[in-house]
Amino acid sequence: MKTRITELLGIKYPILQGGMAWVAESTLAAAVSNAGGAGIIAGGAAPIDYLRDQIRRAKSLTDKPFGVNVMLMSPNAEDLAQLVIDEKVAFVTTGAGNPGKYMEGWKAAGIKVIPVVPSVALAKRMERSGADAVIAEGTESGGHIGENTTMCLVPQVVDAVEIPVLAAGGIADGRGIAASFMLGAEGVQVGTRFLASEECQIHKNYKDLVIGAKDTDSIVTGRFTGHPCRNVKSKLAKKLQTFEKDGGTPEEFEKISAGSLRKAVVDGDLEEGSFMCGAIAGMINDIKPCKDIIEEMFAQAEKLLKIN
Repeated sequence: MKTRITELLGIKYPILQGGMAWVAESTLAAAVSNAGGAGIIAGGAAPIDYLRDQIRRAKSLTDKPFGVNVMLMSPNAEDLAQLVIDEKVAFVTTGAGNPGKYMEGWKAAGIKVIPVVPSVALAKRMERSGADAVIAEGTESGGHIGENTTMCLVPQVVDAVEIPVLAAGGIADGRGIAASFMLGAEGVQVGTRFLASEECQIHKNYKDLVIGAKDTDSIVTGRFTGHPCRNVKSKLAKKLQTFEKDGGTPEEFEKISAGSLRKAVVDGDLEEGSFMCGAIAGMINDIKPCKDIIEEMFAQAEKLLKIN
């Protein structure tokens, strides 16, 4: 399944693993890359020394390309932008802002830049800034989301830019990949399916929630803060939803939810954890190695697309 994405990144399958904060670390990233995709380490707001260690750990686990996700609103974004240059990372994905100020340095270092975009306008802006590709992410995704759906967003972005487009949001099997390609995408980014991989280091309670989720177990909180977030239903998510309906302030909302993702990922805290997860979780029923997940997805996609 050769596309401009496989050529750009030097990978076998045109699939990126999502840069999920607190989730996407060296073990998972290396496993995805070893399986023929492109793994990603999440930068978030983690300390630079920790991220340097994660990048070097990934290098010790794979000789294949992997990337780092840079959240541009993070207080240490500038340090992380330099770190990926120093550590000679293959590519970066970006979110929550415009990476324009870092683009020249990254490109000079030979780093491929693939921003995540929720709109046509931002996709065109990223192309003008020098991005190598864009990830058109629909509202079905887990974590922080836009409002446009994958089905609507991807073809509009494809029509608007010349650089390759990856689809993200609501993709968990080969049917989702095939559909993305029919919409004009040349690759996909997948997050939620990898939560239920053997190599993913999240707490067992988190994995159990993902594989136990039904189609109606997706919930979005925080729209009134300007930063809506999709989670699998949990006690905290329901509490935040009620708080929002009852007229709570954005400041109080942020205070209640502070640290909740770490509580989910590390502690498996079913009371106060925020279990970020895409709307597609209802399709995920088992835990498998990343290699099996990727090979099964693409075998199904290739059959549907009648490749080979």
